[in-house]
Amino acid sequence: MPSPRLAETIAVHGHHRLHDTALHFNDQAVTYGELSELTQNLRSHLLRLNLPAGSTVCVPAHKTPGTIALLLAVFHEGHIALVPSPDLGSAALERLAQQARVSHLLTAAADGELTATPVRADEEQAQHFATPDPARTRLLLTTSGSTGTPKIVPIESAGFDAFTDWAVDEFGLSPKDTALSYAPLNFDLALLDVWTFLQLGAEVVLVDQGRATDGPHLRTLVAEHEVTFVQGVPMVHRLLVEADEVYRTVRRMVFTGDSMPAPLLAQVASAFPGARFHNVFGCTETNDSFIHEYDPAAPAGTLPIGRPIAGTRALIHAPDGTVVESAGTGELLVATPFQTHGYLNTALNPAAFSVIDSVTYYRTGDLVSRDEHGTYSLQGRADWQVKVRGVRTNLQEVERVIATHPDVAEAVVVPLPDEQAGVRLHAHVSRRASSTLTSLQLRTHTGRHLPRHAIPTSVHITDAPLPRTSTGKPDRNQIKSNRMKEIQA
Repeated sequence: MPSPRLAETIAVHGHHRLHDTALHFNDQAVTYGELSELTQNLRSHLLRLNLPAGSTVCVPAHKTPGTIALLLAVFHEGHIALVPSPDLGSAALERLAQQARVSHLLTAAADGELTATPVRADEEQAQHFATPDPARTRLLLTTSGSTGTPKIVPIESAGFDAFTDWAVDEFGLSPKDTALSYAPLNFDLALLDVWTFLQLGAEVVLVDQGRATDGPHLRTLVAEHEVTFVQGVPMVHRLLVEADEVYRTVRRMVFTGDSMPAPLLAQVASAFPGARFHNVFGCTETNDSFIHEYDPAAPAGTLPIGRPIAGTRALIHAPDGTVVESAGTGELLVATPFQTHGYLNTALNPAAFSVIDSVTYYRTGDLVSRDEHGTYSLQGRADWQVKVRGVRTNLQEVERVIATHPDVAEAVVVPLPDEQAGVRLHAHVSRRASSTLTSLQLRTHTGRHLPRHAIPTSVHITDAPLPRTSTGKPDRNQIKSNRMKEIQA
């Protein structure tokens, strides 16, 4: 959020849209009137804590109506909410809270009862961390932590307001819409499919994170609640099309978070005949920055990330640091109307943000190409380029090829140290239900499409979903660590 405008607008809905449904959660429907009442009750609890004005509190992102009401109460009272994954370990959670100078850890029960646990201050942990300004931001998100300790990202209130204005216009949203909110509440996708929809006075169907891989449950939610808007990573789209059902109420589909395999695109287009399809690209630091409308009638191929959205500036830096002026490939730098002004840990900012011609750009670390028409395509992460036997190899391209196998649900490829090759590749693959896919079959498949050096040396095939970080992305660190432990055992 998060801005004062959001909290105030939802409070108005509590008076004028008293009986309209705001949230669906499992078998519970919460009206705007009930959400307002729950928020007011939690505001009363907060007042009894006697927090100093503009305090920072920690609200673990349990995806429930109670947590949403608690966050609204925090915003109303002029405080700042650090919203980490509820799955973080206790040590990591305490460290993040201390870095942000959190006073209390707050949780809300379904009946509106507030639990407040004081957080022990530790100025050593908070060294180099700025104190958030409640006049500028009310929400602190964290990055996925896929490359180490999660970074704390202040979400600017003005940026959020600009984002909601853009999203409502771009997707033609109205109070009559219903969103399926699949991503965790601490993920930046919630800025659109939870907070923007509530600000509109529309309906939000919250997917219980404990049932996020339950395909029949997701398909029932979309059908029973006549969902009109679906946003998510490829996994949610894959789960929705597994049973060959047709969803006629959905009018907007947003792909984000990862590349959509071409076979899945075709399946989605058939399952949602009345929808328009958008590939959206961005990150926590900048929010959405590129958009591409996918045309199912167009020739099949890799889906581009498109063009910069209104108000966004993009630069491509060649490996030598020069700016690519026309068509070409390099690292993407972006400046959006929605971006943070920097990490809470100010020591990280010089490496991540660059001021160029008086504009602050975020260095994404993503490799992109731009064609002669100005359309951008993602080539992978700069840190996903590895050398196998001296040959530069793009891990994302290897993942893309593996994902084209019809029995593959998801795949991650990680580099492992090797004394002879320098690096060798390991693939962790989640196969489709009822599939009998073997590592030999998969290596044969990759051998038909990839050069020898890019074929994974080892393959782990499982029926379980991929392990994920706190923001729902594949946990590459855990996959790599698990494989190294197996090797060393």
